[in-house]
Amino acid sequence: MDKLSLGVGSRVEHNSYGEGIVAGSKLHRYRISFHGKGIIEIDKDSSDYEVLEYLAPEENTVAMDDVETTLINILRKWSDVSEIVHLADKWRNGNMILKPIDEGLKPKEIPIETFFHKIVMLRDRLRVLEQKINGHSKLSDEDKVEMQQYITRIYGSLTTFNVLFKNPSQVFVGEKGKE
Repeated sequence: MDKLSLGVGSRVEHNSYGEGIVAGSKLHRYRISFHGKGIIEIDKDSSDYEVLEYLAPEENTVAMDDVETTLINILRKWSDVSEIVHLADKWRNGNMILKPIDEGLKPKEIPIETFFHKIVMLRDRLRVLEQKINGHSKLSDEDKVEMQQYITRIYGSLTTFNVLFKNPSQVFVGEKGKE
Protein backbone atom coordinates (compact mmCIF):
# COMPACT_ATOMS: atom_id res chain seq x y z
CA MET A 1 0.00 0.00 0.00
CA ASP A 2 1.32 3.47 -0.89
CA LYS A 3 2.04 5.39 2.34
CA LEU A 4 2.05 8.69 0.46
CA SER A 5 -1.72 8.59 -0.04
CA LEU A 6 -3.14 8.22 3.48
CA GLY A 7 -6.30 10.22 4.07
CA VAL A 8 -7.51 11.88 7.27
CA GLY A 9 -8.85 9.20 9.61
CA SER A 10 -6.43 6.49 8.50
CA ARG A 11 -5.10 4.47 11.45
CA VAL A 12 -1.38 3.73 11.83
CA GLU A 13 0.91 1.96 14.27
CA HIS A 14 4.16 3.83 14.97
CA ASN A 15 7.25 2.07 16.38
CA SER A 16 7.76 4.72 19.10
CA TYR A 17 4.37 6.38 19.63
CA GLY A 18 1.97 3.48 19.28
CA GLU A 19 -1.38 3.63 17.53
CA GLY A 20 -2.46 6.89 15.98
CA ILE A 21 -4.93 8.49 13.59
CA VAL A 22 -3.97 10.73 10.68
CA ALA A 23 -5.33 14.17 11.56
CA GLY A 24 -3.93 16.06 8.60
CA SER A 25 -1.41 16.08 5.83
CA LYS A 26 1.29 18.47 4.74
CA LEU A 27 3.39 18.33 1.61
CA HIS A 28 5.89 15.79 2.98
CA ARG A 29 4.53 14.99 6.44
CA TYR A 30 1.47 13.58 8.17
CA ARG A 31 0.04 15.12 11.32
CA ILE A 32 -0.85 12.08 13.41
CA SER A 33 -2.75 12.15 16.70
CA PHE A 34 -1.32 9.67 19.18
CA HIS A 35 -3.27 8.91 22.36
CA GLY A 36 -1.64 10.64 25.34
CA LYS A 37 1.10 12.18 23.18
CA GLY A 38 -0.83 14.71 21.10
CA ILE A 39 -0.33 15.48 17.43
CA ILE A 40 3.11 14.58 16.09
CA GLU A 41 4.37 15.19 12.57
CA ILE A 42 5.84 12.14 10.83
CA ASP A 43 7.56 12.06 7.44
CA LYS A 44 5.31 10.47 4.83
CA ASP A 45 8.12 8.23 3.60
CA SER A 46 9.16 7.12 7.10
CA SER A 47 9.52 3.39 7.71
CA ASP A 48 8.65 3.86 11.40
CA TYR A 49 4.91 3.27 10.96
CA GLU A 50 2.59 0.64 9.57
CA VAL A 51 -0.86 1.31 8.11
CA LEU A 52 -3.60 -0.43 10.13
CA GLU A 53 -6.64 1.04 8.37
CA TYR A 54 -6.43 2.89 5.08
CA LEU A 55 -8.75 5.75 4.14
CA ALA A 56 -8.25 7.43 0.78
CA PRO A 57 -7.42 11.14 0.83
CA GLU A 58 -9.89 13.66 -0.51
CA GLU A 59 -9.12 14.60 -4.07
CA ASN A 60 -7.50 17.94 -4.94
CA THR A 61 -7.00 19.08 -1.36
CA VAL A 62 -4.17 21.31 -0.19
CA ALA A 63 -3.19 21.48 3.46
CA MET A 64 -3.88 24.87 5.03
CA ASP A 65 -0.40 24.80 6.61
CA ASP A 66 1.13 24.60 3.14
CA VAL A 67 -1.07 27.45 1.87
CA GLU A 68 -0.18 29.56 4.91
CA THR A 69 3.55 28.92 4.55
CA THR A 70 3.46 29.74 0.85
CA LEU A 71 1.46 32.93 1.43
CA ILE A 72 3.83 34.11 4.16
CA ASN A 73 6.82 33.53 1.88
CA ILE A 74 5.16 35.47 -0.96
CA LEU A 75 4.24 38.37 1.33
CA ARG A 76 7.76 38.55 2.74
CA LYS A 77 9.23 38.60 -0.75
CA TRP A 78 6.86 41.00 -2.51
CA SER A 79 5.22 43.28 0.04
CA ASP A 80 6.28 45.86 2.55
CA VAL A 81 4.97 43.80 5.45
CA SER A 82 7.67 44.10 8.06
CA GLU A 83 9.23 41.28 10.00
CA ILE A 84 9.50 41.29 13.78
CA VAL A 85 12.78 42.98 14.63
CA HIS A 86 13.84 43.19 18.25
CA LEU A 87 15.49 46.18 19.90
CA ALA A 88 18.71 45.40 21.76
CA ASP A 89 17.92 44.80 25.44
CA LYS A 90 20.18 47.62 26.65
CA TRP A 91 17.90 50.17 24.91
CA ARG A 92 14.54 48.73 25.97
CA ASN A 93 12.26 51.35 27.61
CA GLY A 94 14.92 54.00 27.03
CA ASN A 95 14.57 57.49 25.60
CA MET A 96 16.42 59.38 22.92
CA ILE A 97 17.06 63.01 23.83
CA LEU A 98 17.74 65.63 21.16
CA LYS A 99 19.25 68.66 22.85
CA PRO A 100 19.59 71.86 20.79
CA ILE A 101 22.67 74.06 21.18
CA ASP A 102 20.40 77.02 21.97
CA GLU A 103 19.78 76.79 25.74
CA GLY A 104 16.50 78.67 25.28
CA LEU A 105 15.04 75.79 23.34
CA LYS A 106 13.55 72.77 25.03
CA PRO A 107 15.12 69.31 24.37
CA LYS A 108 13.01 66.78 22.48
CA GLU A 109 12.60 63.39 24.15
CA ILE A 110 11.49 60.38 22.07
CA PRO A 111 10.91 56.82 23.31
CA ILE A 112 13.68 54.70 21.77
CA GLU A 113 11.10 52.10 20.66
CA THR A 114 9.38 54.77 18.51
CA PHE A 115 12.67 55.78 16.90
CA PHE A 116 13.69 52.16 16.39
CA HIS A 117 10.34 51.36 14.76
CA LYS A 118 10.90 54.17 12.25
CA ILE A 119 14.40 52.88 11.46
CA VAL A 120 13.03 49.37 10.88
CA MET A 121 10.25 50.75 8.63
CA LEU A 122 12.89 52.63 6.63
CA ARG A 123 14.93 49.45 6.22
CA ASP A 124 11.87 47.46 5.14
CA ARG A 125 10.88 50.08 2.59
CA LEU A 126 14.41 50.11 1.17
CA ARG A 127 14.16 46.34 0.73
CA VAL A 128 10.86 46.71 -1.12
CA LEU A 129 12.41 49.41 -3.30
CA GLU A 130 15.26 47.01 -4.14
CA GLN A 131 12.75 44.34 -5.15
CA LYS A 132 10.77 46.76 -7.29
CA ILE A 133 13.94 47.95 -9.04
CA ASN A 134 15.16 44.39 -9.65
CA GLY A 135 11.76 43.31 -11.00
CA HIS A 136 11.10 46.41 -13.11
CA SER A 137 10.51 45.46 -16.73
CA LYS A 138 11.47 48.79 -18.32
CA LEU A 139 14.81 49.35 -16.58
CA SER A 140 17.95 48.04 -18.25
CA ASP A 141 20.33 45.86 -16.26
CA GLU A 142 22.77 48.77 -16.22
CA ASP A 143 20.12 51.08 -14.72
CA LYS A 144 19.20 48.45 -12.12
CA VAL A 145 22.85 48.07 -11.06
CA GLU A 146 23.29 51.84 -10.81
CA MET A 147 20.18 52.25 -8.63
CA GLN A 148 21.20 49.25 -6.53
CA GLN A 149 24.53 50.96 -5.81
CA TYR A 150 22.68 54.01 -4.46
CA ILE A 151 20.62 51.80 -2.16
CA THR A 152 23.79 50.07 -0.94
CA ARG A 153 25.26 53.49 -0.10
CA ILE A 154 22.08 54.39 1.80
CA TYR A 155 22.48 51.20 3.85
CA GLY A 156 26.08 52.24 4.53
CA SER A 157 24.90 55.65 5.78
CA LEU A 158 22.46 53.92 8.14
CA THR A 159 25.02 51.60 9.78
CA THR A 160 25.27 54.10 12.66
CA PHE A 161 21.93 52.74 13.87
CA ASN A 162 23.12 49.11 13.97
CA VAL A 163 23.82 49.53 17.68
CA LEU A 164 20.03 49.46 18.22
CA PHE A 165 19.50 45.99 16.72
CA LYS A 166 19.47 42.90 18.91
CA ASN A 167 20.02 40.40 16.07
CA PRO A 168 23.18 41.01 13.99
CA SER A 169 21.54 39.47 10.92
CA GLN A 170 19.04 42.35 10.79
CA VAL A 171 21.49 45.27 10.72
CA PHE A 172 22.30 47.60 7.82
CA VAL A 173 25.18 46.53 5.58
CA GLY A 174 26.86 48.94 3.19
CA GLU A 175 29.48 48.38 0.49
CA LYS A 176 32.31 47.50 2.90
CA GLY A 177 30.16 44.90 4.66
CA LYS A 178 29.32 43.13 1.39
CA GLU A 179 32.97 42.44 0.55
